[in-house]
Amino acid sequence: MNWTAKDMDTYLQQKEYIDTLIVPLLKVETAPEKMKNSASSSEFLMHLTTYMETQFKGRMMLMPPISYTESMEPAEMAKNLARDMVSVPFKHLFYITTDSAWTSIEMEGEVIWLPSIPLESMDASLRKTIMEDQLRQILPRLTEKWAQQ
Repeated sequence: MNWTAKDMDTYLQQKEYIDTLIVPLLKVETAPEKMKNSASSSEFLMHLTTYMETQFKGRMMLMPPISYTESMEPAEMAKNLARDMVSVPFKHLFYITTDSAWTSIEMEGEVIWLPSIPLESMDASLRKTIMEDQLRQILPRLTEKWAQQ
């Protein structure tokens, strides 16, 4: 399920089954020498979270990405997110990012960090294989949380 009006209607009707919220955290770097890597990381993260949503439609909701720049402090953002996310009605909250800075921050919910994989020169079948491999790495963390119900 995506964070759209149509999917939100479905969520509101079936919320007892949709217990997981995925929040992509995207670092946007604006220095010219970092822009391409930043864009590549964003592309990877958006492909991966969209793929996850497709695979687990009916179990999870994909929130629009939270984008931030270099001057924004992740620890301060984490405090704000904790305050804002306290009222979300999802049992499981996962933040997914390619920025390793989030791994050292205490947060409500679980942070999943993955190294970015450049996708821009891959054909569609290789890209799909990469997404499947990445999901296999994440799956144990998801199923562990889901088993704690």
